[in-house]
Formats: sequence, structure tokens, C-alpha cells
Amino acid sequence: MMSVVTRFAPSPTGFLHIGGARTALFNWLFARHHGGKFLLRIEDTDRKRSTQEAIDAIFEGMRWLDLDWDEEPLFQSTRAQHHAGCARKLLDQGKAYYCYCTPEELAEMREKARAEGGRMLYDGRWRDRSPSEAPDGIPPVVRFKAPQEGETIISDSVQGDVRVANDQLDDMVLLRADGTPTYMLSVVVDDHDMGITHVIRGDDHLTNAFRQTQLFLSLGWSPPVFGHIPLIHGADGAKLSKRHGALGVEAYRDMGFLPETVFNYLLRLGWGHGDDEIIDRQQAVEWFDLPGVGRSPARFDMDRLTSLNAHYIRTADDRRLADAITPLLAERLGSPPDADAMSRVAAGMPELKERGKTLGQLADSALFYAFKRPLELDNKATKILNDQARAILGRLVPALTTFDPWTAENIETAVRDFAEAEGLKLGDVAQPLRAAFTGTNVSPGIFEVAAVLGRDEALGRIEDIAD
Repeated sequence: MMSVVTRFAPSPTGFLHIGGARTALFNWLFARHHGGKFLLRIEDTDRKRSTQEAIDAIFEGMRWLDLDWDEEPLFQSTRAQHHAGCARKLLDQGKAYYCYCTPEELAEMREKARAEGGRMLYDGRWRDRSPSEAPDGIPPVVRFKAPQEGETIISDSVQGDVRVANDQLDDMVLLRADGTPTYMLSVVVDDHDMGITHVIRGDDHLTNAFRQTQLFLSLGWSPPVFGHIPLIHGADGAKLSKRHGALGVEAYRDMGFLPETVFNYLLRLGWGHGDDEIIDRQQAVEWFDLPGVGRSPARFDMDRLTSLNAHYIRTADDRRLADAITPLLAERLGSPPDADAMSRVAAGMPELKERGKTLGQLADSALFYAFKRPLELDNKATKILNDQARAILGRLVPALTTFDPWTAENIETAVRDFAEAEGLKLGDVAQPLRAAFTGTNVSPGIFEVAAVLGRDEALGRIEDIAD
């Protein structure tokens, strides 16, 4: 079997959106599964709309998802002269021709097509005419002399055999009047020169594939194997838009999703392996192939993405999560948390991550570990810490200095014994403790919190409150 070479070829006119990220992922997985190469091509021929910011965002998004490419990225704009040379070769062979249509003539063709309810097809009026008949002052375009009879068939790895009658395709432009190559020509030449064996992309490119196949054959090259993936729709079945979540990959990072969550979620958008939902990178590489791609549009579901993120947060390394939320804690605190605060956050992570669905939620729930003393109390904590509660905490302090080691179990025993000796319910002591430790009324188990804070910090927070 031939060695597989795939490519991801974004236009740098915007960020790496979620549909593009899935295309990149499928190409990456297919190449890795088959032990082949995954290449990156930046299709920056639209110089007015291409930006360095967008190029950087594409690279950053792919690195965040850990989709590594195998060679230096190819910038399509650097190859324009070579693309144009291939068009001239077709001219020399009689497989392309100069077209001297005026803008008015093209407008007339468009109007006629609109009146007849069809789409505009160039009528071929310069296909067999001599350039000697050319009108003055009209710089010509170069058009491809497409086959007019029979049909073009693509054996698509996802869609199956797809065919179009050749009389439904007109003679497309290869070189504009200023001599610059068009997208269709550049793509074909680059795919050939890069040795691309499989083109995996959205099914909105399916009509392009017929024209590109014809062009490959006219240039004397074998077309790649195509695989056209159904597009992603919103949960309501409409084409995916920003209101559904068609955002840049960096937006999901900023919303607190882990890269492995987005990787797993995109993998399952339109591809499946039995009933498996949680699939790690290694399994994905092992299992992925094009027969697993469905023919129906996948539906983007933010709730499902969030639920998957909760799973990956629960299974992530505690220190890694603490590091990941450090910038978020700094935002909330107004300054970076110190080393002691971050040690407490990391130590408390096993409990915190059981409830967090995003890194933002995790940061919110971890915030009390990073607070500097004395804590600011919210309204609910202030209500709990009335004079009676403060007095109880004052009497509790000695009971928390009499045992070693400082563990959740020993703390709980000491608090229970104190409550019993005072004739109090456990809640009469535990709720004021929670308010003193956290500044609010909600937290993980209060004895686990006390253990994470450490004896000095815990006693200090109580003494700041107690009478």
C-alpha cells in the first residue's frame, strides 16, 4: 500500500474554528493511524484578507490540541509563479485557452442564468476562437478546457461513488486577468507537489473535487483519494453558526475546556467506534479510519462537551489543574497567588475537581484556598458568623491544638468531641467553621478543607473571626 500523506490547508482569514479543527484532527488521525505524514499548508493566496494574526492563531490552536505536523508549513502564496507555469503548460497542450470576455458579457450570462432559474455557467464562447479575434484593451483570463461529454466519477471514502455529468461543469478560470492563479489551480498543483495521497475535508468541497479531478487528469497526475465529511450542525439541526458554538478553538480554551476534552469531542462529531464515548489519543490513533465516518451531519451539543470536560477534569493530574487555573485565580484575586496558596489549591484539588465542569468553575471553587487573611466574608457567611457562632469558634481553638497529625480524621474527631462536650449539634460547629475557612457557606467536606489548609492557616482563619 502507498504511504499515506494527508494535509490540513486552512485559509488564514480568521481563527481556527471548530469545523476546521475537526478537519485537521481527522487528517492527523488518518495519517498517524496509517503510519504516514500529516502536512500543513497555509492557503494565503487572498493577500488582502490573510493576516499574520490568523496564521498565529491557527498554529496556536493546533499546538493546543497537540496536532503536530511533519514538515515546515507550506505557504501557498510563495508558489504562485509555479502554479501559473502549470496553467501555461495546459495552454501549450491545448487543454486551456485565453478568454477575452468583457465584464458586461459575464454580467449578461449571470442575468440570463438568473432569469432561467439556473446557476451561472460560462458559455464557452472563447473555447475554440482564435486570440487573433480578441478585442482591444481586454486582458484575458486563462480558462480550463473541461471535458464536455460523459461524466466525472469520484470514489469517495466517505460518500461512496459520486458522479456528475460533465456538461454540468463549465470551463473554470485558472489564471486571472492579472496573471495570478486561482484557488482551484493552486490546490491541485500543491496537492500533487506535496505528494498528498488523501484529501479529507468538509463535504462543502465535494463539487470542487469534480473540477479538481479533471484538472489532475489533464495535468497527467493521479488524483488523491477524496473523503468528504458531512458538516457540523447546531443542536437544532441548522448549519453551525456562532450562536451554536462555531467559535475559534481558543474560545473553548478560554471557556475552561481542556485540550483532551475538545480532542475527544471533535473525534466523536461524525465518527464513531461502537458505543465508546471516552476515547484517549492512543486509542483514537489505533481505531480511527474513514469507514467509521458517518454520512449524516453531526450535531454540536455544548452540554455534551461540558459533561465530557467534567470527566477529563476528574481524571486530570492535580498539579496540572492547579497550574491551569493559576491565571484565573490571579484574575479573581487581583494579583498572582503566592506559593503557599498554590500548594493549598493543589492539595485541595482531589475534592474540588469532583464538582468542576470547566476550569473557570474550578477556579471559583478553589478561590478560598488562595485567599489572604483576613478573609472577606460574603453575606451568607456573615449571617452564619453571629456573636454566638464566633464565641463557639473561640472555645473550639484549644481543642484543635491538642492532637497530631493534622488529618481530616483527627480534626473531625476533635470537633465531634467538642460539640458533644458543649451539648451542640455538629452543624452548630461545622457551619461556622466553613464560613471562617472559606468566607462563604459552600465548600467541599469541611474536615478535608481544614486538613488542606494546614493547622497554622486553619487556626489563623478561625482566630481572625472568633471572639
